[in-house]
Amino acid sequence: MSSSPKTFVADAVLFDMDGTLTDSIAAVEAAWGKVASEIGQDPGYVIAATHGKRAVDNLSQFKPHLADHEIEQEVERFENTILYYADAHHLHGPDSGSATPALDISCPSSVGDTPDLSPGPSAPASRRSSVFALEARRPSFGSRLLTMLSQAARLRVHEDPFAIEEDGIEDDHLIRPIDPEIEKKTDASILEAWQVEAASVDRSVRILPGVRKMIDSLPEGRYAVATSGAKTYAYGCMKRVGIVPPPVTITADDKRLKAGKPAPDPFLLAAECLGYDAKRCVVFEDSPSGIKAGVASGATVVAVCTSHERSKIENCGAHYIIEDMERISCHVGANDRLVFTITE
Repeated sequence: MSSSPKTFVADAVLFDMDGTLTDSIAAVEAAWGKVASEIGQDPGYVIAATHGKRAVDNLSQFKPHLADHEIEQEVERFENTILYYADAHHLHGPDSGSATPALDISCPSSVGDTPDLSPGPSAPASRRSSVFALEARRPSFGSRLLTMLSQAARLRVHEDPFAIEEDGIEDDHLIRPIDPEIEKKTDASILEAWQVEAASVDRSVRILPGVRKMIDSLPEGRYAVATSGAKTYAYGCMKRVGIVPPPVTITADDKRLKAGKPAPDPFLLAAECLGYDAKRCVVFEDSPSGIKAGVASGATVVAVCTSHERSKIENCGAHYIIEDMERISCHVGANDRLVFTITE
């Protein structure tokens, strides 16, 4: 027996982006997997620790050696890596007509930096654990990848690295110092292997269920986006799924922000820019840190179970929890207020 619809009103809407409007979790997890490999941490731990928080905060935590002036460049490099993962399959996958991804010199992750090979997601985004799980690759990819890596390894040693002395002891003196030109060829081989891997898994950005209908039901100037992503990533994700970033889009690199989620600052700033009191707004969020930020802002918070199991977010203070935005509708009611109806 279904429960009765729940109704509440608000003046404006404050959306989180990733996991709420868009699903780019596969690309994001792959990018954080790369960071985890760089710092020698378990990918599952890094992914779980970073979800819903600003890249600048996460990178400052995991790469404390970076100077303040280096952080901004590191964030842009990281977010370009996400978009590279998101686009690789479409542009260079098996159905694209392109054998391997071309080197994109506009993406910092493609030049002077070799992203690590990382497995793709093993379950739908709405029910996926934030831990990498190896999945089967098509034989042509696997054999090609192993060939590239073995060739890269051989470039670093003497042309006969496995030579054995007559007494059966390996002759270590055959290993030579790495030649700069050979090093470049090695890096290029590993980069090409990574590009093939990136293209083999579909990590495209997708719009989440009910989002288009919800946005279309809202009057102009009555909604904003407040995301933990910086501008490159946030605008890139929304544009890839056909969402026009609203005039009020608060990104993590907004200089007016003193703190990111779980602090309420992004939502408070978004409400202020729209011209409404946050306490009379509704926040849509998917992550524990984002939900806590919405609650701290004083807004009515609707949590969507699009990236976390209900059990992971039900104790974060949200006023309502729904599976996705298919379960909620909006219309303009009396006194020009927005009326929201939740159906289970």
